[in-house]
Amino acid sequence: MHKGLDAGQIQFYRTNGYVLPSQKLLEDNKQDKLKNIFEEHLADKGDKLSDELDTPHFRDQRLFEFLLAPGTLDVVEAIIGGNIGLFSSHFISKEPGKGRRTPWHEDSAYWKGKFDRLDKIVTIWLAIDEATQENGCMGVIPGTHQNGFSNYEKVDDAANSTFDKEIKSDELDLERVVWFELQPGEYSLHDARIIHGANANTSDKRRCGYTMRYFSLDMKFNEKVNPGHKLWYARGENIANNRLETA
Repeated sequence: MHKGLDAGQIQFYRTNGYVLPSQKLLEDNKQDKLKNIFEEHLADKGDKLSDELDTPHFRDQRLFEFLLAPGTLDVVEAIIGGNIGLFSSHFISKEPGKGRRTPWHEDSAYWKGKFDRLDKIVTIWLAIDEATQENGCMGVIPGTHQNGFSNYEKVDDAANSTFDKEIKSDELDLERVVWFELQPGEYSLHDARIIHGANANTSDKRRCGYTMRYFSLDMKFNEKVNPGHKLWYARGENIANNRLETA
């Protein structure tokens, strides 16, 4: 038993590349506070689309209360160990009836070269709103984290997609997709290398999640590949001597 996840959940993650703990990450009052912060960011987004609110913690120090909360880091530690850095975060909101689809992809395909390896990056996807298949919840193909670098092709519906490329259809087994249907406050965990995606929101309900991304501090970040991107110290020892901010 680990204070973040139990042994069965940890083993399931190792085997499948994801886990759905079916529990809340934050206390209800903190979940409400996070939602209110998101609503502020959404109201102030300007010309950005609602799914483009990336790295909001760069601009809003209040988010570290959630990103670096002991309970949050306990969950991360269960997956990648006790030396933890904060890589990124992202409010991803799909508006009712017009939220774009997220093509099938691996985060690792976009992050290749940013770290010296990619096997110890984990994303928490925390539901701000209810996430269902009708409003475009995320889905994964279990076990595909063993690869992480599929072949890609251009999408044929770029205006309705968050990316301009997607994994070739003949490399996808969509019959095996597991959809992450979550209540507000519940969360999922997934490996950076797993194949995942989401359909467009065709419902009358918004779907927003907050992605919180962490990496092991024994991994080295390549600043030349991603100039200007900031990493934060979260817990443990900075083994690879990365340049880290402190909250």
